[in-house]
Amino acid sequence: MNTRRFLPIGVVLLLAGCASVPGDQPTEVSDAPSQPTAAEPAERASGRDANADPAASATAEPPAPPRDLWARIRRGYAIPGHDNARVQAQYEHFRGLDGYWQRVSERAHPYLFHIVEALDARDMPMELALLPIVESAFRPFAYSHGRAAGIWQFIPATGRHYGLEQNWWYDGRRDVLAATDAALTYLEYLAEMFDGDWLLAVAAYNGGEGTVSRAIERNRQAGRPTDYWSLELPRETMNYVPKLLAISELVADPAAHGIALQPIPNEPVVDAVTLERQVDLALAAELAGLDIETLYRLNPGYNRWATAPDGPHRLLLPLENIPAFRRGLAQTPESDWLRWQRHRIARGETLGEIADRYHVTVDTLKQSNGIDGHIIRAGDHLLVPVASRPSGQYRLSADARRQARQRTGPDNRQRRQYTVQAGDSFWAIARRHGVGVRELARWNGMAPGDTLSIGEQLVIWSNGPVQQTAVDTGAGPVDRLQSVTYTVRSGDSLYLIAQRFNVAVADLQRWNNIAEGSYLQPGQRLRLRVDVTAQSGGR
Repeated sequence: MNTRRFLPIGVVLLLAGCASVPGDQPTEVSDAPSQPTAAEPAERASGRDANADPAASATAEPPAPPRDLWARIRRGYAIPGHDNARVQAQYEHFRGLDGYWQRVSERAHPYLFHIVEALDARDMPMELALLPIVESAFRPFAYSHGRAAGIWQFIPATGRHYGLEQNWWYDGRRDVLAATDAALTYLEYLAEMFDGDWLLAVAAYNGGEGTVSRAIERNRQAGRPTDYWSLELPRETMNYVPKLLAISELVADPAAHGIALQPIPNEPVVDAVTLERQVDLALAAELAGLDIETLYRLNPGYNRWATAPDGPHRLLLPLENIPAFRRGLAQTPESDWLRWQRHRIARGETLGEIADRYHVTVDTLKQSNGIDGHIIRAGDHLLVPVASRPSGQYRLSADARRQARQRTGPDNRQRRQYTVQAGDSFWAIARRHGVGVRELARWNGMAPGDTLSIGEQLVIWSNGPVQQTAVDTGAGPVDRLQSVTYTVRSGDSLYLIAQRFNVAVADLQRWNNIAEGSYLQPGQRLRLRVDVTAQSGGR
């Protein structure tokens, strides 16, 4: 185990300001800081004093580092364009959000020093430290309808492109250290693409480099200016840059604008402790003397009850808690860092069934037991990693956050449980139940573009009865039976497939000429006759 000094993240008291409902949609922010007045010209926005004597400043000693992180951010402003009517409109919005700034300050406290240090190391404008306010209001578990996650709101593809791993155990888009590095690398790339124009770079971070490039080309061909303020962009992107500049104006002089920013010390308060192997998060929290919610909020990239088998095994901890954590871990045998269950394979059991039973993945079972392929034998034993505490104690795991979302809905609607069937989509399910696609996804802590799995349980807050669907065969009355082709997936068995489609195993074997005791192969295609009215009822 080694301890790597990292940029701070907050103390337990400050962590209380994180999102009250984990997994909630990122807050839409659309206010702007005040514009420079005649008494405080635009030079202030770039961190320079317009009246300073260059010769005197060349010989003067550098100013002492500010004790407050907000002051350090103000000194590093370098993006022009604050004096604009669109910025003013956003400024009026943000200054009127009572209590908002206190909450944002509390949420930012664990992460802001790290971001500022990273920007300083790359010599990038300090306004960019405020970009997570626009993106997510510094909510570590923010998840948008566009499938963007974390304080920097990376969508899956862009996250993977910039090295943010996303798997069942871990989502690097929510890992503040990893995502900050990826976001700044992306912003540097965009600034270089647009010849150092940070307004265009920030616009492209929101709308995409292609969107901004095409808008520039349209203006060029029409003989119009090609600066950010002259471009016609999607509405969200038209407001995005003004939001950042408005926020930076408010942060520049919060007292003058009637807002309260919680002071954040300009010094590290958290370290990253790197371990050699997977560890149960409940054990880690106990050894560090933290409650498990605090540990999750400091390490929001972990989806489950432990760090990922293949890493990272890094944990961010408050400085004052690290000595106790290291002592406790040194006294804990590595065999106890993770709890293992010995499972005896029953006749006919598959890896998929065992994985479902223990709430792990098939790949985890294979990796933990050195299995190559999918064949297992009755009577053999598997070692299965399991949580050391009841699942309810891991209150900010991905499953717990989703369940918390599913428990809340409109007061005047009925809560229904729905099992996803073959061919289902958010659009089809929403239409059948008379609800919106986005609200259906939001109730389940998901986005409309997320993949649905057969057998997955969704919650629907519905106004009325479910509309059953059936197949018209073209030969008179509506036929309740529909032909379905199903492609076998890893971990599937005849029993599981029959259960998903509410058919008998014997029928499944008869329809596909499958002999008793035969194994299914991933990619194999099966034919089924499905009663559609038995597939679509909410329950």
